[in-house]
Amino acid sequence: MPADADGIPEAGVKKAYGYSRTANPTRTAFENAMASLESGDAGFAFASGMAAIDAVMRLIKPKEEVIVSRDLYGGTHRLFNKIGAINAITFHFVDMMNLDEVSSKINEHTKMIWAETPTNPTMQILDLQQLAEIAKQHRLLFAVDNTFASPYLQRPLELGADIVMHSATKYIGGHSDIVAGVLVVRDEELANQIKFIQNATGAICGPMDSFLALRGIKTLHVRMQRHCENTAQIAHFLANHKKVSKVLWPGFNNHPNHEVAKYQMHDFGGMLSFETKDDSLVYSKVLLKRLTYFVTAESLGGVESLAGIPALMTHAGMSGEQRQSIGISEGMIRLSVGIEDVEDLIQDLAIALDF
Repeated sequence: MPADADGIPEAGVKKAYGYSRTANPTRTAFENAMASLESGDAGFAFASGMAAIDAVMRLIKPKEEVIVSRDLYGGTHRLFNKIGAINAITFHFVDMMNLDEVSSKINEHTKMIWAETPTNPTMQILDLQQLAEIAKQHRLLFAVDNTFASPYLQRPLELGADIVMHSATKYIGGHSDIVAGVLVVRDEELANQIKFIQNATGAICGPMDSFLALRGIKTLHVRMQRHCENTAQIAHFLANHKKVSKVLWPGFNNHPNHEVAKYQMHDFGGMLSFETKDDSLVYSKVLLKRLTYFVTAESLGGVESLAGIPALMTHAGMSGEQRQSIGISEGMIRLSVGIEDVEDLIQDLAIALDF
């Protein structure tokens, strides 16, 4: 800290850490770690994933337009649809597996492409390299929500993205005991813009959450390996169960973008969704109540296994018609598979389905 001869800090002299909203050493360590994990040059930690997304949206001016993957987290959909509309930003929700549809929405007002992959909760895989090429061709920003994959499985900046976002509440923290968000970029001008927004709006990640996120990062690789192994076994168990009609998981050979997932991901992740042959809210609610190891909760990415019904939880803010249009049935169940013994988890599901 700059000081005069008496050791007293000098007024008006900039210090590395003067005010914790602007910078904090623990937060800086977390931000630097995330930048390194995502092959970026600058990281920014926020109070939540939604705060991080909101910071990205502040790069967009009124009358500008954003192309968005239509199948995405319900909270993101709410932010874009409700808050974005107030700010006179137009959002085009498209099927991003259809690159022609993406290109058809680009005009002189388009500023950004926002993608989420794997998508929540239908587990679609978007081709990040091809989307990045479209964005580059039209000089658009390309932002990717990498929450479901984590940097252990997928690094969007290496595939051409400009901004990568995480809800660090999930796999980064890994223990369901923090709420935080992260942005990582490579471009210096973009980094300066986000740094200004982060400081000006003040939705920063606190020192304790930053510390706990750093703790989580230390075990990210071993946790993700176990998440992926368990999920693969559970996906195959469910696919062969007589009461299950559909399992959404990118590791299956018949998944529409299985080959893309193999190319851009290290493994297929710890998330899956499935539908039963009954596929009603009543049936799914009873099934969840019968589970022992799987806790009914909206979050994901922790060491413990979670189960939820998107229509009632993560995507309850969307109308039934909107959910149906993106493939979310009323009875769909989403699983965040933890790191418990996989035989216990399979037995739990088998017992729950047996009614």
